[in-house]
Amino acid sequence: MDIRPIGADAEYDAAVRKIERLWGAAGHTAEGAALDLLIDLVDAYETEHFKLPAVSPIEIVKQVMAERGYTQADLGRVFGSRSRASDLLSGRRGLSLEQIRRLHAAWKIPAEALIGEAA
Repeated sequence: MDIRPIGADAEYDAAVRKIERLWGAAGHTAEGAALDLLIDLVDAYETEHFKLPAVSPIEIVKQVMAERGYTQADLGRVFGSRSRASDLLSGRRGLSLEQIRRLHAAWKIPAEALIGEAA
């Protein structure tokens, strides 16, 4: 099988089709090795060419609230203060470490998604 670095979208599409054909190949076989290599190449291409936009932790909280039907009052209950929820949602304050911990525990938002600089 001819496997080369991916340099263009057409090569990417072809590599994805090869992965689909090889999916489930047994390890320690030529097909399994080809599958592993193609997955690595596709991953590298996607990392370089399909970057996700940076999203602020506040936007993540707002999105979770919208998707799950949570209100500002619900967020206030998680924080123990409705005014802190208001400050966060208006952008007057960022998330504290304690608030990140509470959101992670109560709403199961990955803490990693809530850590970082505002976009």
